[in-house]
Amino acid sequence: QLAESGGGLVQPGGSLTLTCEASGDKLEWYAIAWFRQAPGKDREGIACISMAGGNTFYRDSVNGRFKISKDDRRNRGSPAMTGLNTGDTAVYFCAAGGGCYEGRYQHADFSAWGHGTQVTVSS
Repeated sequence: QLAESGGGLVQPGGSLTLTCEASGDKLEWYAIAWFRQAPGKDREGIACISMAGGNTFYRDSVNGRFKISKDDRRNRGSPAMTGLNTGDTAVYFCAAGGGCYEGRYQHADFSAWGHGTQVTVSS
């Protein structure tokens, strides 16, 4: 089971760090990805970190602003998000799966999902 936290309301240009905590399984065995879904839009993958943590992949729209990490000792993963803009408003989901596939990961590659946390960027 995965559970996200850390969402909320933030002003444009602000920062948030989300957390994905796992129970029942060890995240060290999985790649972790973050997806988001804005109202009326498809769910999109925004970042992925490999099982060992050595490789990260980012969607172009968040590259340079978001930094994904995983802490296997604490069994959690996080994206640190900076320079937020209104286009980042969405429900954010974490997912655990077999790999990032050199950045070509998709929904179906991940078997475990959290319920999501809302991020709203607004002045």
